Amino acid sequence: MTDLDERIVQTLRDRAEGTVDTDRLLRASHARGRRRQLHRRVAAGTALSLVGALGVVGVTGTGLDGLTGRLPWTATTSTGATPVPPRATGVPGAAGDPALVGADPQVLHFGLDPARARYLGWEVIRDQVETVRLSVAGSEEVRIDVGRSSELNSSVNIDGTSFEVTELGRPIFDGAIRPVSGMARGLVKLWQPAPGLYARAVMLHGDRAVLNQAVEALRWKEARRCAGPLRLGALPEGAKVTNCEVDIDSYPRMVTARFGLQRTAMENMSVEYRYASTVGTYTEADRTIGGRPALLSAKGTRLELVGIPRTRVIADFGWPWDGERPASIFTEAEATALLGDVKFSEDPTQPQSWE
Repeated sequence: MTDLDERIVQTLRDRAEGTVDTDRLLRASHARGRRRQLHRRVAAGTALSLVGALGVVGVTGTGLDGLTGRLPWTATTSTGATPVPPRATGVPGAAGDPALVGADPQVLHFGLDPARARYLGWEVIRDQVETVRLSVAGSEEVRIDVGRSSELNSSVNIDGTSFEVTELGRPIFDGAIRPVSGMARGLVKLWQPAPGLYARAVMLHGDRAVLNQAVEALRWKEARRCAGPLRLGALPEGAKVTNCEVDIDSYPRMVTARFGLQRTAMENMSVEYRYASTVGTYTEADRTIGGRPALLSAKGTRLELVGIPRTRVIADFGWPWDGERPASIFTEAEATALLGDVKFSEDPTQPQSWE
């Protein structure tokens, strides 16, 4: 979700007279492609006019990025190559042990050759799928999903477009490239990189050569950590990390990282890091966490560390629910302890600080 989205949703929460289904808004805006689409669409002037109309306060800085004399599109300069997730030392790749795929939500069991393709993002969902998003020679996004089951999730989101990748009958993992049903130019390739391992490559606009190049850039004998500019410390008692997601498709202008935590079906928490070179510094606070100013939302289910230039670090611990708030959710005290122990990079354009 973009910074603009966040401020709009927060203002709706704080000012609504009736019931506002903010959780539905948040779930919808969490789609990676929507973030990328909005990044392209929303100009800085539009963002400021909307924020002003909604009456959002607590932002300082002489420019959109909080830096004097810099236009937003020149605020950040890349300090090196696009980030690559670091190797997971001593962990076999998917080809060596397919049973490990999805077992650890903080480890990817395959990678890609950075000389042949560029990482756009990566994600691991516990016991389900590992995903890498990439581009080849500046081409459009190609999404790679890998799992231990042939029943991969049919719902796919690429560059702001959600669609279903389905086949009549049982999916055929034969390596053939086929059109995506209902998509004018969508292409999909299903194959087995190793016995017990199932992979799918999808792109929105058909280019068979690019799709094949993306597949050829994959590396199945290596493992990499789902590393990003946010690192968790001690977890709340009984909680487990369920997913890890890092988005760098707009690097170095924007970098996001997200961890999902779960204790029971109704006890979920997300911890997110959002860096955008074109925003200022949030200063409104009503408490302190680990020596840093922080702000609790009006509903009391969301904590944010503030005062960090161009960066937001947020724990959302009151979802999901429909209607009444459930009795059993993570508490403010648990979210406070979690945020007090996180480590994050104050300059995510320096990937070495992600280690």
